[in-house]
Amino acid sequence: MAVPICEKKTELVEKLGVHIENKEHLAPVAARVLAYIILTGKVGTTFEDLVNRLLASKSTISTHLHHLQDANRIKYFTKVGDRKKYFVVNHDNIIRNIDEMLMGWDEEKQLHLEVKSYKESINALESSTEEERFDLSFHNDYLKFIEEASATMKHLKQKLENKNNKS
Repeated sequence: MAVPICEKKTELVEKLGVHIENKEHLAPVAARVLAYIILTGKVGTTFEDLVNRLLASKSTISTHLHHLQDANRIKYFTKVGDRKKYFVVNHDNIIRNIDEMLMGWDEEKQLHLEVKSYKESINALESSTEEERFDLSFHNDYLKFIEEASATMKHLKQKLENKNNKS
């Protein structure tokens, strides 16, 4: 028997919330708020819905919504004739995170290139023995991985930027 959507969403909010909490060092409720918003998608979710679904106090939800907005993790929109705010993920923040990831990978790539170059110079010495020679296969494989992962992330970033420009 299939798990009902609302039950599955509740399970995923908890699972994703724990992941976000640990990875991004957010408070537990803030992580669940963000997870719920992620799983609600572009239709957005309201303050009242978050209070009811996450079983947290209004002040707790309000505090974490403000914190997530201040951190540019989420944003809100309103609908004509409706006084409610609908919270959604801020895709600009996702793009910034991708940029930070790419910069980190580029720094790591540069460091590996320097280490590899040093090891190649040791390997090129006529006086170096077989014992002193370095195996460069890890560096070659790792550099290839960084190149491929970076290309994939750049492609994803471009798709997000194109999508944001159409919105």
